[in-house]
Amino acid sequence: MLHTTYISIGSNVGDKRAHLQNAIQKLSVKVGHVVKISPIYKTPSWGYDGNDFYNACLCVKTVLSPAEMMAEIIEIEVSLGRIRSRKKGYQNRSIDIDIIFYEDIEMRSDLLVLPHPLAHERKFVMQPLCDIAPSKIHPTYKKTVSQLNDGVPAQGIEVSEETLESPNTNKNFSRFNYIAIEGNIGAGKTSLATKIAQDFNGKLILERFADNPFLPKFYEDNSRYAFPLEMSFLADRYQQISDDLAQLDLFKDFIVSDYDVVKSLIFAKVTLQEEEYKLYRKLFDIMYKEIPKPDLYVYLYQNTERLLRNIKKRGRDYEQKIPSEYLDKINNGYLEFIRTHKDLNVKIIDVSDLDFVANANDYQKIVSEINEM
Repeated sequence: MLHTTYISIGSNVGDKRAHLQNAIQKLSVKVGHVVKISPIYKTPSWGYDGNDFYNACLCVKTVLSPAEMMAEIIEIEVSLGRIRSRKKGYQNRSIDIDIIFYEDIEMRSDLLVLPHPLAHERKFVMQPLCDIAPSKIHPTYKKTVSQLNDGVPAQGIEVSEETLESPNTNKNFSRFNYIAIEGNIGAGKTSLATKIAQDFNGKLILERFADNPFLPKFYEDNSRYAFPLEMSFLADRYQQISDDLAQLDLFKDFIVSDYDVVKSLIFAKVTLQEEEYKLYRKLFDIMYKEIPKPDLYVYLYQNTERLLRNIKKRGRDYEQKIPSEYLDKINNGYLEFIRTHKDLNVKIIDVSDLDFVANANDYQKIVSEINEM
């Protein structure tokens, strides 16, 4: 689930505008989708005698928790040259990043206080925040940002002619009409497709494998049920993709599925006898010509050991006897297909050491990798 947060950024050392822009770029990669950016305000140093600051505020949508978000912010500050001194009081800094609001959460820990305890007293925070979220209600004071901003003295700030650029120009899922998430058995393609659809307003298409009566039989007797299984999958995938892609949903920004019809060919090549595969290939080629192709093809690679653990964990009885050799062949089939089809817009992501369902940082990493396409 995406959470709405508001962040203040500031710099008073070196190329201040560049520091702010670099911070925005890193926040978009490490924390989440930058939705809004305020103008830059030139402001006197606050609380000490130092260089003038450049300040701005951002609205960021994130899957991270407040603690996870703050941990990423500290790493970003360090990467941009922030040196935290043990001396008391405020000091000049290349970058300063603060979370002002995280939804309406109120919390206090050694790492973070929410809402920011001094933001409502700082014009260099409240003015740029008012530019992007005037109606946001402060969860503690029960006043809007606009009302709080009106109550803060001007403190000598002035808007700068310099501006900041969004790192997300043409970098969001809605620039794709159709995304296919693919991977081996147990790679997590359904989980990822579902999360992306929920978080980024996508229309979700999920494979109807549970309704296939040949699937449990295939795992008991491969040679007997391979051909009817692959034919039934091909027919169902063709019909589902054709129907769902033809039905426009005006309230969704894009379509994301947990499979592409081409997986039929990959599995068939592994499971069918040579003569069966030749016949199957003829039928596949006829049907494949009529099916819209994905704008982006994401392949989730997982090593076989991890796949077997995932398969065991999800507990489908008919999958428990899948041999590792079969998974190796499927994986090799996918990689060979990707290698030989240069026209595909493909992103291969190694998720062997990631848990994007339980770990928000891992999920954000995958989202960022996809958005780099």
